Amino acid sequence: MNGTGRACLRVAPLATALAGPAAMAGAQHLPPLPVDSTLVRDYRCQGGASLHVTYYNRQGGQSFAQLTVKGQPMLFVDTLAASGVRYVAGPYVWWTKGDGGDLYDQTAGPDAAPILAGCTSASRQR
Repeated sequence: MNGTGRACLRVAPLATALAGPAAMAGAQHLPPLPVDSTLVRDYRCQGGASLHVTYYNRQGGQSFAQLTVKGQPMLFVDTLAASGVRYVAGPYVWWTKGDGGDLYDQTAGPDAAPILAGCTSASRQR
């Protein structure tokens, strides 16, 4: 929480942890992003896989999703979607609609099946 009672997403420490200190040396001066709400979801996907996602939401602004892909923690940012919410980080897309979501690897091609499909969850507000 910050002094106003709202939580802040600390981008610089998270980015440094994701990319390594040498890659993010200049990013330590980024201000924290105020977050209006945080939502944690634990998804169960087809084939028995599980996925833990933390959503950081800002009123009238960007939203973020933090999840681990292939053993690497990643910060996804929301983008335009025809339906639901589409989050992107590097080559990966986490596409949600209601309580469901699918994870795609864009390098696999536009018609490739999701790498995690049919994920469903119930939410927990933080």
